[in-house]
Order: sequence, then structure tokens, then C-alpha cells
Amino acid sequence: MSVNEIILDMAKAARAASREIGKCSGQVKDKVLTDIAALLKEEASFLYEENAKDLEAAKESGLSSAMIDRLTIKEATIESMAQGLIEVAAMADPVGSMVKMWQRPNGLSVGKMRIPLGVVCMIYESRPNVTIDAAGLCLKAGNAVVLRGGSEAIHSNRALGQVIAKALAKNGLPETVVQLVPMTDREAVKELLAQEEYIDLVIPRGGEGLIRFVVTNSSIPVLKHYKGVCHVYVDDSADHDMAVNICQNGKVQRPGVCNAVETLLVNEAEAAAFLPKVYEVLSKDGVEFRGCPKTCAILKDAKPAQEEDWPAEFLDLILAVKIVKDMDEAMDHIARYGSLHTETIVTNNYSRAKRFCREVDASAVMVNASTRFNDGGQLGLGAEIGISTSKLHAFGPMGVEELTATKFVVEGQGQIRS
Repeated sequence: MSVNEIILDMAKAARAASREIGKCSGQVKDKVLTDIAALLKEEASFLYEENAKDLEAAKESGLSSAMIDRLTIKEATIESMAQGLIEVAAMADPVGSMVKMWQRPNGLSVGKMRIPLGVVCMIYESRPNVTIDAAGLCLKAGNAVVLRGGSEAIHSNRALGQVIAKALAKNGLPETVVQLVPMTDREAVKELLAQEEYIDLVIPRGGEGLIRFVVTNSSIPVLKHYKGVCHVYVDDSADHDMAVNICQNGKVQRPGVCNAVETLLVNEAEAAAFLPKVYEVLSKDGVEFRGCPKTCAILKDAKPAQEEDWPAEFLDLILAVKIVKDMDEAMDHIARYGSLHTETIVTNNYSRAKRFCREVDASAVMVNASTRFNDGGQLGLGAEIGISTSKLHAFGPMGVEELTATKFVVEGQGQIRS
């Protein structure tokens, strides 16, 4: 069969399967999720063996250490995937729930009911855990899903797909509820993006190049974020130790992820006292500082920042640093260079914190907390299928509710329109 025929068959099968999972009871869906969680642990040796094939190929191809970290399946990875599924299973089933109801003067009762989106297509890179997160969340929300992972994780994703298929079959559901595209060439992606008759939503997750390719080529609605240019603003009332810890966690813990800090903005009143403290700690972690002229005057070892550093998503141990006059200048900088992803203020001033939350345009705004918390699991969603920085139809981490839509339900007693 040609690539076109394979993808068309998968899309048609997903549409048919979406009806089955869409009408499935919450109890059955939760059983599938907990069965997948159990099978992940039972099949751990198999998963490690398949993942090792991807890791060997990644090293031979010269992938960065950050990308290899994303690709690796460890005991902690399996535990995290399993725990995420269990947390999702424990949540209330959103499908069929009434969001709100109201009464019209003519006696009609009008309500909005949560319904599945239908068929979701997920296109992603590197992280095998996305296979489990996407499948689990789509299942809970009553959606069928077509998964197309990156070539660098093909063996890992196929193995995870087998685990999911076992759990579906065990519970009497068609394996086509969750399908993994078997080929890795880009032609398959283009064919997927043309299946608007059968696929309702595309969610790309990966580098900016992948996401722009999907947006450019898709005839299906796309939920996206291009990159994460996340800022920490240290206010003149900030606790310095707290601010240093937040910067260290945001930059160093996992520099290759989208919610890592890329730019530090410091109020000029605190710059001379604070910058040496944060430099002392982060430089020991190997962080390279790229500063504005005022920053370089304080930190002699900082490299002068170039204009292209301010909108950059480094995904590495590099931090751009700028001294600003006040919070207004910080917010202006964020508005110009930010990516609507995650922004943090470190402050002890309540009114400024509230104003920062209200005025800064981002999918998540943090007060005295690391940018790394913009994550579905960390925010109590159980897991996430991605972080949307496009405001339609979701903004921020996408959990179960974000994978549903609503329809109007109207109940009457024979009313007719005059």
C-alpha cells in the first residue's frame, strides 16, 4: 500500500473508533488507563530494550545531550507515565457533564454539555512519554487519536503502542482508538494534515520548525506553540534567595524544555546587589550569561547580549539578562519578546503581583514560583497533551477538559418559535 492509502485507512478507522470511545462509559475508560499503567511496569524490560535502539541511533547521529535526555526511558520515566495515567483515571469523566444551564422566559431550559472533539492527530518529536500522555488524555476525553512520533523515537513509540493496544483489546475496545503511524517520512505527515474529513484537530509538539511546517501544511485546525521564551522578572521588593532559587530551577533543572527560563529581567534598584548572587550560583552550573550593557558593567564575565538573544529560545545553559527601570519596562520587554508561554514575577509587593498577573499576556503567569510549573502534571491536570499559546480553543497546558468541546442542549415542553 502507498503512504496515502495507509494514512487514509488509519484516518477512516480513527473516525469509526471515535464513535466507540465517545459513547464508552467512564468506568471502562478508567479501566483502560489503569491497565496501561500496570502494563508499562510489567513490560519495562521490553520498553528499555526498544528504547536502547533509539538511544544508540541518537548518539550515532550526534543528537545533543538535552535531546537524548528527552528521548531516554528510565525507571522514573515509566513511573511518571504510569502515575499520570492513574491520576487521569481518578478524575471525573468530562464527557456528558453539563457546564451550565439557564432558563429562558418561554420556559426552555438551555445548557452546554461537554462532548469529545472526535479524532485528534498528535505530531511530536523525541519524547516517548508524549505517546502515553496523549493516548491517556484522549481516551479519558472520549477521543480517538492518531499518533505520529519522531523518527528518533520510533522503536520506543512502537513498543508503547503495543502496550496501549493490549489494554484496549483487554477491555473490548478497538485497537484503532489509538493508532501509531508506522512510517517516519515526512510524506506521512503531509497526508495526515490533508485528512480534514476524518480528523478534527491537529496538535504538534516539538521544535519551532516542526510546528511551523504543520501550520503551513494543515487543512485541519491546529493548536500550537512555536517556542517558549520565558522570563523571570525580579522586582525591587523581591527576596534575593528566593529569586536565585527560582532562576536556578527555571534555567538549570532541564534547560532543553519549553518552560525553562530564557531571560532574566532585574529591577535596576536591585541589580548591583542581586546579579552577583545569581551569577555565583548559576555559573557553577555552567550557565553562560549574556547581558545588556548595564549587566555587563556589573558582571565582568558576562558576554554582551545581541538583539537576537532577546527573542531566543536557547534550550541550553544560556541566560539573557537585562536590567530594567521598573515593572512597566519589564512588561514592555515581555510584550515585545515573549512567546505567550510562561512569565514569572518575584516580588513581595501584592499590588504589583496582581497587576503583573492581570496585564502580562501568557498562558501561565507565576508569582514567586518557577516557570517550570507550567506543566499539566504540576498544575493538577494529571498529564498534558501539550501547551497551547494560541487562544482558540485552549490556552496553556491541555488536559482532559481541554480535549473536549461543548454543545448546546435545549429541553422544552412543546415550545415553538413565533
